[in-house]
Amino acid sequence: MASGLLALLDDVSALVKVSAASLDDVPAQVTKTTGKVSGIVIDDTAVTPKYVVGLDPSRELSIIFQIAKKSLINKVLILSPAALLLGFFAPWAIGPILMLGGAYLCFEGYEKVHSMFSKHHAEAEHSKGEKVKIITPEELEKTRVKGAVRTDLILSAEIVAITYATVAEQNLVNQIAVMLCVAIFITIAVYGFVGLIVKADDVGTHMAKENHHPQVRKIGRGIVKIMPGFLKILSYIGTAAMLWVGAEIIAHGIPFTSHALDNLEHSMADMPAVAWFVKALLCGIGGLILGGIIEKIVSLVRKAF
Repeated sequence: MASGLLALLDDVSALVKVSAASLDDVPAQVTKTTGKVSGIVIDDTAVTPKYVVGLDPSRELSIIFQIAKKSLINKVLILSPAALLLGFFAPWAIGPILMLGGAYLCFEGYEKVHSMFSKHHAEAEHSKGEKVKIITPEELEKTRVKGAVRTDLILSAEIVAITYATVAEQNLVNQIAVMLCVAIFITIAVYGFVGLIVKADDVGTHMAKENHHPQVRKIGRGIVKIMPGFLKILSYIGTAAMLWVGAEIIAHGIPFTSHALDNLEHSMADMPAVAWFVKALLCGIGGLILGGIIEKIVSLVRKAF
């Protein structure tokens, strides 16, 4: 009896040691996965500020917090469990679902580009006496938050999918630990940085006050001066990011285009920055074309029904 109990305790001790050693790998796996999704993280950071621009400055941090909270809930409670279940029961379904998300990003990106270039047409229509729907600031805020969460959901799905692919061969405990850590770390990093971006003008205004050193005031005035232009440029980058990320997701789901992108990277291996730019440009153009096609299809469906 005693020898059996000791053998059982030895087995438990060995299992605990193996589990501890496995969990020791979690930080390394988190670091590795974060590096792989860095491009999407940058895109997410560039996309989000445009949903806050033009709203009440006193509500900016609250809005960002709402988006961040829903983003974290989506990653932890919806996307990660879904990835684990699909990876176990239907791994073939992950690719098509991501491609649908990529198509939505292309569609949304195309609509943003179309609205930029057709702004004068819209103004002309409104000048003819067309009724314009007026909404309250609260309704506008809710609309912006919903739009940001929708876009974040697609980008988060890509992050979760890449994270799962990195740890697919690990045990379940490791998979859960890594996916949870990546979700929390990336959400805090992205929306913390977004918060700094949108409140930079307030920081500059504070630095420009008379009670500070002249050099500090000069830097503060410079921040206030450049932030409107910076946010405008960032909104363009965010729109471009929707197009190239969406198209790249779809391209990697099709063997021919996936091989073509891989061959492009290999052919420019000695110029990684140029290879990245060319790939992003091609994906951006492809995403714009695909988004235009989807928009036409959606318009025909709307007219039909």
